[in-house]
Amino acid sequence: MRHIASIILLILLILANGCSSRHQTSEEAILMGEAKARLSISGAFALYPLTVLWAEEFQKTHPNIRIDISAGGAGKGMADVLSEMVDIGMFSRELSPEELKQGATFFAVAKDAVIPTINSRHPQLNTLKSRGISMEEFRRIFVTGEIASWSELGLGGEPAPINVYTRSDACGAAAMWGAWLGVSQEDLLGTGVFGDPGIADAVKADPLGLGYNNVIYVYDIQTRKKYEGMEVLPIDLNGNGKVEYGEAFYEHLDTLMVAIKQGDYPSPPARNLYLIIKGRPENPATRLFLAWVLDKGQNFVKQAGYVALDKDQVSREMEKLTYTAQRGQQ
Repeated sequence: MRHIASIILLILLILANGCSSRHQTSEEAILMGEAKARLSISGAFALYPLTVLWAEEFQKTHPNIRIDISAGGAGKGMADVLSEMVDIGMFSRELSPEELKQGATFFAVAKDAVIPTINSRHPQLNTLKSRGISMEEFRRIFVTGEIASWSELGLGGEPAPINVYTRSDACGAAAMWGAWLGVSQEDLLGTGVFGDPGIADAVKADPLGLGYNNVIYVYDIQTRKKYEGMEVLPIDLNGNGKVEYGEAFYEHLDTLMVAIKQGDYPSPPARNLYLIIKGRPENPATRLFLAWVLDKGQNFVKQAGYVALDKDQVSREMEKLTYTAQRGQQ
């Protein structure tokens, strides 16, 4: 903790020095509460609820910084940052070499996962929850289309189609779901639906629906239980045709978070979540917010339904922020 505190102090000293006389004045004034500032953020639905909470808590001690946040998918967050339409992008997949070449700088801030979702009124719900679906079976549904009916999974009962839903927007959730299945987002089959809330609503309205969602759109962070109408289709991790003790961690949000943190849930589709900027954090409010997120902001991650970074990773991200801030002084 002393190491992290030292890094934070160094960042604050850099902020006080500023990268120009204009920034020096504004940074000092912001820290003293004598000047107003504005921070714009857009991007991944996965990170949106947590970022909103962070903004609310951050503004309790920085009321003079106005923060505007909008969700539109990780692809929009990256595009907005690279075009300098916003200061920070919310991002939910690994960055590509091309994005890095264009100047994207990323900071890991939390973890979560993409999970397969079905309707709680599915006619074979109990069988599915005890049987699970293997990665190969998911691949034959979402990629090759070889499995198009629930009965083809050996569930019994009347033949019924699998109504597959996928994301229509460029997003980290689809990228991670595809990466787990060995393909890109463009290779995923299904009816395209915009946004995480869109897929959640589609699945809740369709007893035969199958989709995938970020954790926060499946579980109520107050009750820590699944939203009404939503169920998780367990992954049969060892492919033996049944959900065993080490694979049954979906009934409660906290047990799923432990599985993600310990690596029991596969990665992908578990992944880091990032805040990204273009180049160096020129906006003084950006530097203040990023430093706060990696320090006090980590205290709100678990309650918001995400997995917090471990101390070593927090230290690495703090050091990266310090380095980028120092480069801004050169």
